Amino acid sequence: MPVNQHISKTTYDQDGRKQDNKETVVDKELEEAFNAWKSKTFALTVPLKVVALRGSIPPSWIKDFINSQGRRMKFNVKYYASLENMFSDPSIPFTKGKIGPASALAADIVGIGDSWLKFAINKGIIEPIRDVEDQEWFKSLDDKWKVYLRRNCEGEIDPKGDIWASPYRWGCMVIAYKTNKFQKHKLAPVEDWADLWRPDLAGRILMVDSPREVVGAVLKYMGASYNTNDINAEVNGGRDVVKHNLALLAKQVRLFDSSNYLKAFGVGDAWVAVGWSSDIIPAAKRMSNVAVVVPKSGVSLWADLWAIPAASRIQTNRIGGRIRGPSPLIHQWIEFCLQSARALPFKQEVIPGASPSHLQGHSANVPVELTKGGPRINGNLVDGAPPPDILERCEFLEPLSNSTLSDYHWLLTSIQEPGHGLIHKMYQNIISVVKFSGWFNSKLT
Repeated sequence: MPVNQHISKTTYDQDGRKQDNKETVVDKELEEAFNAWKSKTFALTVPLKVVALRGSIPPSWIKDFINSQGRRMKFNVKYYASLENMFSDPSIPFTKGKIGPASALAADIVGIGDSWLKFAINKGIIEPIRDVEDQEWFKSLDDKWKVYLRRNCEGEIDPKGDIWASPYRWGCMVIAYKTNKFQKHKLAPVEDWADLWRPDLAGRILMVDSPREVVGAVLKYMGASYNTNDINAEVNGGRDVVKHNLALLAKQVRLFDSSNYLKAFGVGDAWVAVGWSSDIIPAAKRMSNVAVVVPKSGVSLWADLWAIPAASRIQTNRIGGRIRGPSPLIHQWIEFCLQSARALPFKQEVIPGASPSHLQGHSANVPVELTKGGPRINGNLVDGAPPPDILERCEFLEPLSNSTLSDYHWLLTSIQEPGHGLIHKMYQNIISVVKFSGWFNSKLT
């Protein structure tokens, strides 16, 4: 019943009869309370909590998305320094209900590297993205993405599986080299993996200590695939020749270390650095006389993906709104990140990487004047990605079989020498990964 039907005024009716003063006082109090209630703002807000790796989202994306949604959205973003830190708590069983609101798993959507995808699926950390077939963002994805992201419950690529994530940027392995040192010593520029075996570069090379990338470089040098599942059958010369070439590469490389190789590249006597574009491009922009190239034979590709944490099935009231299920804005956020306009920060080299649409062999149509300004990187990268002819020979790293993991184990132990710290470290990396999750990770180790 409307409140104003109970409100009287201090007045006289048509018959001249005065109403009760006590009732008038009560009516005034009700009217004041009603007016106070009307003055309050009751805005309907829709939350969206995003967790991502620091430096993986262009700052302009957040501002533009908030502007596109208006005041009805409550947007919250949290950054982690590394994927290891982001997923430091998945070891806590969901059934214990100990996931708090600060956990990455309490977010509506979380950014993960593609090398974590199998692990996240297999451990039940994320859930499939529902109703993707009806979403415009999914329809616009290239088939390469759809094939790579469709997995079964074990995290293996499966044409009948679910879609577990959506890409928002990607990149590749690259080789950086100091052009001034090469010119001074009259050295030929680096163009392909074979250059890592050149005698004039012995002891001058730094490389990430990921076994998947190191062995993968040997396989590409030999004309094979990163995703070779039977080395003896698929590689010319089999495991023995791969072992021989891996041992030669180990002698060429001054340091295998994913954490400090770029620091050493900036201040030391090393002239070549081999690593992920997300690491090398920002470092190269801070230095002078550095070129960054994608080897002609092709390289491994990495991708940052949006995935939905499987926290909605936790029976707890400790994670706030997330317990009610994923935000209805998830698909809008994914759609926004895949729009052609989002490619601009990659073209401007504000942030390393490329738009998912660029994987189809072309980049988004962005006016040239918007990409001008700022230091540009020398080399053969095109808008942060391999040129089209090389891109055809590039590969995403697929999960390896147990037999192939055994081959990697054998390769690393067979070339291990007493006191050879760099090989020992890679060997320990692969052993720890196998024991932890039963699969092999490209960027985790």
